[in-house]
Amino acid sequence: ALQENLDRKLFGQHLVSKVIVKAVKGFLNNENAKKPLALSLHGWTGTGKNFVSKIIAESIYKNGLKSKYVHQFVATLHFPHAQDINTYKDQLQSWIRGNVSICPRSIFIFDEMDKMHAGLIDSIKPFLDYYELLDGVSYRKAIFIFLSNAGAEKITELALDFWRNGRTREDIELTDIQNALSVSVFNNKNSGFWHSTLIDKNLIDYFVPFLPLEYKHVKMCVRVEIQSRGYTVDEDILTRIADEMTYFPREERIYSDKGCKTVDAKLDYYYD
Repeated sequence: ALQENLDRKLFGQHLVSKVIVKAVKGFLNNENAKKPLALSLHGWTGTGKNFVSKIIAESIYKNGLKSKYVHQFVATLHFPHAQDINTYKDQLQSWIRGNVSICPRSIFIFDEMDKMHAGLIDSIKPFLDYYELLDGVSYRKAIFIFLSNAGAEKITELALDFWRNGRTREDIELTDIQNALSVSVFNNKNSGFWHSTLIDKNLIDYFVPFLPLEYKHVKMCVRVEIQSRGYTVDEDILTRIADEMTYFPREERIYSDKGCKTVDAKLDYYYD
C-alpha cells in the first residue's frame, strides 16, 4: 500500500519513493531493530514532505494522522518561545516517554524543523540512540520523522547542475546528495538541526531529498486534485492553473517555487 500510494500520488520524487519504501518496509519487518527509525525529509514547500509523512502514517495505522499513536509537533505552534526551551525539553521527553510506554510502535512527526530553536531537538537523543531499554521502556519500534525546508538550496543546486549538464532528474542518486545535505543542515544556523547531536552521532538513518517540482509535475498534481474532487478534467483549465504558478530560476523558469502547494486554492477559483 505504501509503494502503491507513493507511485499514484507523489510526482517527480524518484529518490523519495525508493528510500521511504525501503526504509519503512525494512524497519517494520525487522524483529530485532537496534534503534528507532529516524527519517529527515528536506526540500522546498509544496514538494511533498507532509504528504509523504501522511502516507507513511496511513500505511501503518488505519486512521493515519488521526490515529492516537501518531503524534505531530509543529515548531512554531508547540515550541514558540526561545526563553521556554528548557520547559519544552522536559515536556518533549515526557510526551515521548508516555506515548511509547502506551504503544511501542508510536510515530512522531516534527514539522518546521527549520523554525525550531537550536538545541531543543537534542533532548530526544536518548530515545533515538542504540539503547535496549531506558527506564524500562524500549524505543526501538518507534518512528521519528523530521520535516524541514533546510537544505532545499543544496538540493536545487544539484538538480540544476544535472539539468544544465543535460542529465535528467531521474539520473540523480541518493549518494549524489545525502552527505552534502546532512552537512548543509548541520551547519545551517537557521535550522533546528544546527550542530545537533542527532546528526553528529549519526542517529538520523536517512536524509531524504525532495527535488523541486517542474511544470509537468505541477500539471500532474492539478489533474489528480481535479479527479479527486469528482470533476471531469478540462485540459484548458489544467494548463491555465499550471501556467499561473511562478517558476524559478528567473531566466530558465524550470521549477515551481511553491511546488503543488497552491493548487487546491486555484481549483476553488475555477471549479466553484
